[in-house]
Amino acid sequence: MSPLPARQQPSAAVVYQPLKTDLPALRSAVATQERQAGWAATRWYETEAADAGVGAARRAVAEGASVVLASGGDGTIRAVAEALRGTGVPIAIVPQGTGNLLARNLGMPLNRLDVAARAAFHGRGRAIDLGLARIVREDGEETEHAFLVLAGMGLDARAISATRSTLKKRLGWLAYVDAGVRTILKDRPLQIHYSVDGSAVKPLSVYTVMIGNCGLMPGGVLLIPDAELDDGRLDIVALRPLGPFSWLRIWNKIGWENGVLRKTRAGRRIIDLVHDTRSVNYLRAERYALAVGRPEPVQLDGDDFGRALAVSGRVDPGALIVRVLPEWASAA
Repeated sequence: MSPLPARQQPSAAVVYQPLKTDLPALRSAVATQERQAGWAATRWYETEAADAGVGAARRAVAEGASVVLASGGDGTIRAVAEALRGTGVPIAIVPQGTGNLLARNLGMPLNRLDVAARAAFHGRGRAIDLGLARIVREDGEETEHAFLVLAGMGLDARAISATRSTLKKRLGWLAYVDAGVRTILKDRPLQIHYSVDGSAVKPLSVYTVMIGNCGLMPGGVLLIPDAELDDGRLDIVALRPLGPFSWLRIWNKIGWENGVLRKTRAGRRIIDLVHDTRSVNYLRAERYALAVGRPEPVQLDGDDFGRALAVSGRVDPGALIVRVLPEWASAA
């Protein structure tokens, strides 16, 4: 069968963060898969310092991309996903960052450019949800952004805001642990008002509130055990201060129960018997709203989004198509 004329061939686009992408290796991997698939020449778009990739991804779609490979850290992946939301154009993830959180939750192998490129050209499309966050600043400015993994206000956002960039380059995601410990030692709990799915507004004292679209964090920490990327719901977790040993209880819940006991039937029975929900509270909702008395840092997928007085939003079910390979399902 003769190849299609170039104008009828599908073509890929790559949106890449230049400081995090091994460009020669990625170009080689993409060229191999492009040739095997019989696609037209791939277009390449470099992200800009003031734009994590939203503008570049929108240009790629406008110029006819059949799939957009997003190469960089979680911030680049999030930005490209925001641009592709609702377009039907799939995203292919090339994890090159510190956390690589969506890749981990998909069961995607890290540091394998050949696998990432193969998924882009030969993988199937999986529809996943996006979280939306409307951020209200102290001056009244409002902006809306998408997130793939986790939005947060409180300790996690404070820690990300306080993370030393030099330490992050050396230690990767472990730099957040350093910032988190320093934040715990000096910061008081956060007083918030919250509502889910239009319920009455309630007050709550927390270390942090996080809104999750999926639950696996770096280091194999299962923060939200029941979170799924395509269930049409967001999972909200509040870490609450209850006395001087709060963090021991929280770590027992997240590290021991979620990370160890949930993996066996006997362990799940132990969890059901103990049923300790005092230090870690979980909710599931389609809509959420958080408000605080004074501006607090906000994070989306591990990036600092500045300070806000309120964050509200909802799930956008099936809004993003991700290219995946069949073997990832068993590893997720």
